[in-house]
Amino acid sequence: MKIALDAMGSDRHPRPDVEGGLAAAREYGVEVLLVGNESALGPVLEELHPGSASVRIVHAPDALTMEDKGLALALKAKRKEARNSMAVGIDLVRSGEAQAFVTAGNTGAAAAVAYFRMGTLPGVERPALAPVFPTKRGSCVVLDIGANPDCKPENLVQFAIMGVIYAERVRGVPQPRVGLLSNGEEAGKGNQLIKDTYPLLAASGLNFVGNLEPKELIAGEADVVVTDGFSGNILLKSSEAVAKLILELMRERIQAAPPWVKLGGLLVKPTVSGIRKMLDPTEEGAAPLLGVDGLVFIGHGRSDAYAIKNAVRVARLAVEAGVLEALRRGIAAAASAA
Repeated sequence: MKIALDAMGSDRHPRPDVEGGLAAAREYGVEVLLVGNESALGPVLEELHPGSASVRIVHAPDALTMEDKGLALALKAKRKEARNSMAVGIDLVRSGEAQAFVTAGNTGAAAAVAYFRMGTLPGVERPALAPVFPTKRGSCVVLDIGANPDCKPENLVQFAIMGVIYAERVRGVPQPRVGLLSNGEEAGKGNQLIKDTYPLLAASGLNFVGNLEPKELIAGEADVVVTDGFSGNILLKSSEAVAKLILELMRERIQAAPPWVKLGGLLVKPTVSGIRKMLDPTEEGAAPLLGVDGLVFIGHGRSDAYAIKNAVRVARLAVEAGVLEALRRGIAAAASAA
């Protein structure tokens, strides 16, 4: 199995990307194609002593950044001769030279390049970014969290179908429960998008459990939750900020406390470390962009080598689970039943 990795993606590229890719190749038995400027990647890879690890560099002289937006981004995403690391990496998947693409680069740029160069699966109007949220009962796939700020009810139904397939195949959840993110549990709550989507999900044949407020999501009352990308992105960033705040406050209060409290802090340290690991986004590494005609995973720009390694692991799991073909069949079956 070959995974194409954007080695110019993270905020501190290329070292975290190269180091994480090398660790993934050694640990997960995949061949990692490091896509980026060879003059920048070569010395880093040599310094890390790759030995016999299945890692090689695929030269891409250019890179997309947070400054690439609007028409300029669209042109860099669409041009057949584009040589930026995202375009080259995604083209490796299109040609069959790699089975998945992983990047910690600009989310909007990655989504645009994937959309323009891969297209969407038949029957899918818009792709959705689908991270896994930790919950009281395990985890929940939430989509969309940023690829589509404005959505139609039909888009959210497609998101639900794709989320269910991903939860079944990669997360191992039988008959995933589907919730619709809203400001109230009652069927009549929400804005017009939520009100129009509710009856479509109720008639979809999915295991739809109704509207969910964020507190029900965190409580684990659904395995898949759908929303528009604007609301989903706010949910994601708010959740990450609150989790970080709680952990930082606990550490600060314990450090500033009397000795006997610090002793208690040492006693609960293993438990706190376990909670920290559950809430840490680097454990998952990246989120799939579901709906494009290929496997694409997008991670945080601040990803370190550990996050990059885990992103490759998640991509590997999706390839092994046959997610792409399952998505094709699932969307086709939903379209024929409509």
